[in-house]
Parts: sequence; C-alpha cells; structure tokens
Amino acid sequence: MDGWLGVVIMIVLGAGFAAVMIGLSVLLGPRNPTPEKLAPYECGMPAVGDARERQSIRFYLIAMIFLLFDIEVAFLYPWALALRSLGWAGYVQVVLFTLVLCAGYVYVWKKGALDWSQS
Repeated sequence: MDGWLGVVIMIVLGAGFAAVMIGLSVLLGPRNPTPEKLAPYECGMPAVGDARERQSIRFYLIAMIFLLFDIEVAFLYPWALALRSLGWAGYVQVVLFTLVLCAGYVYVWKKGALDWSQS
C-alpha cells in the first residue's frame, strides 16, 4: 500500500487543483454573453444547414478501413522490437503478414472503396 500512497496523493492534488481552478473561473470570470458568443462555433465558418443531415456511407467505410489498416500496422512495432530473438521464422511470418495486408489494400482499392468521386 505504501507504493500507491504517492499515486493517490498526486490524483487527489490534480483533481483538487482542477476543481479549484474551475470554481475560481466560475466565481471570478466575466459574465457578459452576447448572441455572437452564444452562437455555435464551426471552425470560424458560420453554421450552415442542419447538423443532423445524413453522411455518405463512404465516410464510414473509409474510417473503418483506416482503423483496420492502422491497427494491423501497429502489430509491426512489437515484431520490430523482438526481431533478433525471432530469427528467420519471425521474418517470414511478418513478410506473409505484410503481403496479406497489401493484398487487402489492393482489394479495397480495386473495389473502389477509396474513391470519393463515386456517387
């Protein structure tokens, strides 16, 4: 339990500091709301249209494909750290993994999932 005492103290100090700063900003901060300040902020552009309009399914396909390939590439990091201890068998396995990954990328590309211009 002695090892965790420092961690608990730091968490309490951090949460207490955050609570005090938020409380001070609420108590001492200026309160002069204007219609322009209360308007939703859209990256410097005035809000146009309804925020609940439907997105193209292509957006979600691209996002899922990105996550899939991103997670698979993240598997290469532990392999790189253990390369010396794995030897040639580990090297052959990662080459096969990379070939399967590239084949999947080519398949997705040929199917047109990465083409935004299609309607």
